Amino acid sequence: MNDRTCIVTRRQAEPDELIRFVVGPDSAVVPDIKRNLPGRGCWVSADRLHIDKAAAKNLFARAFKAQVVVPPDLGGMVDGLLTRSALGMLGLARKAGSISLGATKVESAVRGGLALFVLHATEASDDGVRKISQARRATVHLGGPAILAYKLFSEAELSLALGGTNVIHAAVLAGDAGRAVQKRMVALDRYRGGSPDDLAMLAAVADEDDAAEDME
Repeated sequence: MNDRTCIVTRRQAEPDELIRFVVGPDSAVVPDIKRNLPGRGCWVSADRLHIDKAAAKNLFARAFKAQVVVPPDLGGMVDGLLTRSALGMLGLARKAGSISLGATKVESAVRGGLALFVLHATEASDDGVRKISQARRATVHLGGPAILAYKLFSEAELSLALGGTNVIHAAVLAGDAGRAVQKRMVALDRYRGGSPDDLAMLAAVADEDDAAEDME
């Protein structure tokens, strides 16, 4: 039971690639996002698909070798916990001065190599996202890092976490505070299935680079 093996896939993985679960006093399965709750634990690959499958197939009872109660929306519960963790860390980064807000400042942070990653509200317009995406591509072409962007939160969620109003675009700046936030964003993004926009952006950059090499 101490072995970090997904009870769905039976594959071993690093802790950050798994979510730990324990059984509470009421026999309910409890997500242990911080991996610090007492008791025997079992592990599931850190994405919604595998957690939903573990719940549907009653794999928790098999893993714990006991009758357990699985919450009706365990997958949604985990999503909520990861979301709160990410937004809480985002708020701490704001207090540390590691956030730039607004499309203009975000674009400047990206082009200046200061941004670690970018956040867009789910309500962000295509035009606003496109301008920042162009800056991200330009940074890569100039030899800078691939600055990923996430669209994980609503405008209201970002505004509340960042102490602003109508927060649509934000850049998290490089540094210790930014890296702590990034870890939470990666976990939440992975749990929700990844960011297809980023995969497309990186693929487009690779295609453009290949085309440039062919012309040389």
